[in-house]
Amino acid sequence: MNALSIVFVFKIAATVLVWCAPLILFPADWLAAAGFPAVAEPMFVRMLGWAYLALCVGYVFGLRESLRGRQAPAAIWTGIVSNGGACVYLLYFGVTGAWVEWGGFIRFVAWNSMLATLLITAGLVEYGVRRPMSPR
Repeated sequence: MNALSIVFVFKIAATVLVWCAPLILFPADWLAAAGFPAVAEPMFVRMLGWAYLALCVGYVFGLRESLRGRQAPAAIWTGIVSNGGACVYLLYFGVTGAWVEWGGFIRFVAWNSMLATLLITAGLVEYGVRRPMSPR
């Protein structure tokens, strides 16, 4: 397995386990108990979970190509924009104290998500853009 494949595997696993499954499957009261701000109607939370899962579908195609030793520019650039943007937003809102009222567990998840999105973005830039694989 090459470095780009490892980045895709980490991205897919982290997103599905930490964000997709909870946002799609967990009851709203579980999310509130974890520290998420309570929402009256969880429809948009559920839709966000599905949107994250849709991104993972693209990353699976990128993973498949990288395992074959080929570049996956659409998945790489989608990941850079998505994770880079998420990293900037998470860092901004974390530093400005927007999560101060949130529960400790979800603040932990948010800060670690900021770190994970930073690492994923860096990995995609390094192994997908700066040091691309040679076409086979």
